[in-house]
Amino acid sequence: MNPMNVFKLKSLLERFKENHPKVPLFFKAAVGSVQEGSIIEIKVITPENKSIVTNMKINQEDLALIEELKNMQ
Repeated sequence: MNPMNVFKLKSLLERFKENHPKVPLFFKAAVGSVQEGSIIEIKVITPENKSIVTNMKINQEDLALIEELKNMQ
């Protein structure tokens, strides 16, 4: 990965945290609760009030990815 892209991504993430301070706190709390068999659901509501929803059931491979992401901080 290009080092300049890493720097840009870091900057964008910092700005995101400033704009939406509750989101990182939610993820931090949720990661401690996620275990195999947990279901994560994502819902988007457009300005036109249209909903798009998906979910996924967490498996062992997903937990390994979550652990790696936690260690990258």
